[in-house]
Amino acid sequence: MDDAQAHNESKPRGANPVNASATAIRIAGVDPELGFGGGEAQVMGLTAELVRMGHRAELICDPAGKLWERARRAGFVCHPLRIHNSIDLSAGIRLRNILKHQRYDVVHFHTARAHAMAPYGRGYAHALVVTRRMDYRPNRLFAPYLFNQAVDGVAAISRGVADALAASGVPRERITIIPSGVDCDHFRPPSAAERADARAAFGIPDDTLAIGTVGVLESRKGHRYLLQALAGLASENRAASAGAKTVCLIAGDGSLHAELEREAAELGLSESVRLLGRIEDSRSLLWALDIFAFPSLHEGLGVAMLEAAACGLACVASDTGGLRDLVVPGQTGLLAAAGNPAELAAAIRVLAGDLREREAMGAQARARVASKFDMAKMAERTLELYRACLEKRGAKGLIQ
Repeated sequence: MDDAQAHNESKPRGANPVNASATAIRIAGVDPELGFGGGEAQVMGLTAELVRMGHRAELICDPAGKLWERARRAGFVCHPLRIHNSIDLSAGIRLRNILKHQRYDVVHFHTARAHAMAPYGRGYAHALVVTRRMDYRPNRLFAPYLFNQAVDGVAAISRGVADALAASGVPRERITIIPSGVDCDHFRPPSAAERADARAAFGIPDDTLAIGTVGVLESRKGHRYLLQALAGLASENRAASAGAKTVCLIAGDGSLHAELEREAAELGLSESVRLLGRIEDSRSLLWALDIFAFPSLHEGLGVAMLEAAACGLACVASDTGGLRDLVVPGQTGLLAAAGNPAELAAAIRVLAGDLREREAMGAQARARVASKFDMAKMAERTLELYRACLEKRGAKGLIQ
């Protein structure tokens, strides 16, 4: 990556307009969030791949944010932009100044707060692109203008997200589905020794079934339904005096941390459920698990589940949004109705009771991710959208 990053920083600024079919493209990704979640992981991965392909890819982000910190540490060029809210006029003016001086061909807006800045970019880059990651309808007042007029290209990370956009009045022909990507070299099934080390690091005995999940601790992620499902399974096992020892590891921070700890205690799960807080690299946890659970109420696609599947884990997920794009029931995992702990428990019960089935589903999940959700494929599809937008506009109109 170091060579590619050095190449990125040495790219000439202010070169002639791009030949959209072949020449290297000058790209800025805008993501002003302070935290670092699945969306920021995608921005980092996309930027790295674009640099690797020989393009000048840079970031516009908040200097107090985690993305800025990680991107600078990785060697990416970053330009500072703080956005206080969706009507931050001063941020829009600062963005225009950056674009005027850097002269990008494409500016790619990655988050909702970034989307609000998109209209300020018109005329200051050859093409503007937005990515939508949420599977619910966007703001009904702003969305028609943003997606239909203010930008040249609209990317949706799943069919569920595309459906939500269409329901808000965005024509299907303006929407390009570009699934999120995962680094399938980093996120891979562990060797026997790597798995043993990972389980030892988390104190998981050999005779214990490890269920886990990764995600911000907020209501939309549905953690409380996972706790209720586990409580139901524990009650069944006690009644039958059977069942394997089970532990559930929940990684992530958020506003519900204390509430979920309290609920786990009330459900009698204090000894079997551990809230780990934020972990730097989810692979360290994924390698220790037997089953990955993803009980979200809403989900554009779910980067954490892509990473789990790439590690060869069978997944139990909510039947919602983009999760349907990854989980093929009975092949790569199982689906349960969102917010339904009984269905979630039933799916976990199936996988918990059949090691061979879990391993078979995990292998198919890995194969599906590698073929459809690899980070390099995501970058290639994104580049195709950039070029289509540039060709449509004739790479003209950049302010002098």
